[in-house]
Amino acid sequence: MNEVRVGIIGIGNMGTSHCKWITEGQVPGMKLYAVCDIKPERLNWVKKNISSDIACFNNYIELLNSGLIDAVIIATPHYIHSQIATVAFAQKIHVMTEKPAGVFTKQVREMNEAAEKSGCVFGIMYNQRTIHLYRKMREIIKSGEFGEIKRTNWIITDWYRSQAYYNSGGWRATWTGEGGGVLINQCPHNLDLWQWICGMPIKVRAFCHEGKWHDIEVEDDVTAYVEYANGATGVFITTTADCPGTNRFEVTLEDGKLICENGKLEMYKCSINEREFNKTNTEPFGKPEVIHSIVETDCISTTHVGVLNAFTGAILQGEPLIANGIEGINGLTISNAIHLSSWLDETIELPLNEDLYLAELNKRIAASKKDCK
Repeated sequence: MNEVRVGIIGIGNMGTSHCKWITEGQVPGMKLYAVCDIKPERLNWVKKNISSDIACFNNYIELLNSGLIDAVIIATPHYIHSQIATVAFAQKIHVMTEKPAGVFTKQVREMNEAAEKSGCVFGIMYNQRTIHLYRKMREIIKSGEFGEIKRTNWIITDWYRSQAYYNSGGWRATWTGEGGGVLINQCPHNLDLWQWICGMPIKVRAFCHEGKWHDIEVEDDVTAYVEYANGATGVFITTTADCPGTNRFEVTLEDGKLICENGKLEMYKCSINEREFNKTNTEPFGKPEVIHSIVETDCISTTHVGVLNAFTGAILQGEPLIANGIEGINGLTISNAIHLSSWLDETIELPLNEDLYLAELNKRIAASKKDCK
C-alpha cells in the first residue's frame, strides 16, 4: 500500500476541516475517497466545494461496507464514536476518532478490545499533545530530573461560552445529546494532557455545578481534587462562564516547579532537592535557593495535521502515532470519575466502577427534558 484511501464520517466543523486538509495535500499519502453525513446539505457541500468524484453516503454502515476505504476519520457526536469505530474494526478498517473517545468508559473499553482484536491502526485526535510547551513539560517531568511530583494544579477557565452557543443546537449541553457539559465537550484535551504529563490519579473528589451559569442541564462549573499513588495531590478547575478566563497549568516537584501559561513554560529550579533540604536544614526559616528561567522548546506544534500525518505513517510504514486510540479511555476515566463523585457526593477510587457510572448517567438521560435534535 502506498496510499491510504480515507473516508470521513460527519461533515460538521471538524469533518469539514479534515476534508480541506486532506484535499489540499497537507497529508501526503492520504486521499479522500468517501464521506458520510445525515444532512444532505453537507454532502452537497462536499460535491460542490471538494470534489464531485467523492462518494457520498447518508449511512455510515454503507460507507464502511463499500470497499472504497482503508481508513476512516470519525467526526460525529460523542455517543457514536465508539459505535462507529467498532463496526470499522470488524471490517479491518483503520480508525482515527475525534475526541472524546466516547461518553462512558464501558463503551470505550469495548471499542479498545475491538481495536486490539482487529490489528488495525487506531488513533485519537489528541492534537494538543503536539504543542511544544506540553511536549517539553512532559519530557522534563518524565526524565526524573526534578524528582517526583508533589502537586498538580490546572485552572482551565478560558472556555467561555455564552447562552447563544448552547441555544445553537438542541443537542448541546444535554445528557441525551452530549452526555455532559464542559468536561465532555471542552476539556477532553486538558484531561488527556493532565494524565499524559502527570499520570493517572487513584482517587477523585469533585463538585460539578449543573446549569449554574447557563440555562443548561449539564455541568458548566467544576472543581476536582485528586490523589496520586505516590501521595501527590492535584486540583482541576474549569468552567464555561469565566470571562476573562485563565489557562494555568502548574506542577510542583521535589526539585522545583513548572508553570505553563500565556504561551511560555517557566521553570523554577531548587538548588537542592526539597525533600533532602527538609531533612538536613537546621535554620527555622531556611529554604533552598531557586533559579527562575524560561524553558526553551523547539517551538513546533503540528496540531491536527501532524496527527493525521502520523496516522498515515503508522498505516503505511508502521511509524508511531501521536496518540494511540486506546489511550482515550484515560482522560475519559477521570471525567467519568469527576461526574460520579459529584453525583454521589463521595470520593471515587480508581479503577472506576463502570456499571455504576453508566447507571447514574442513564438516570440523567431518562430525566432529560431537552430537545436533542
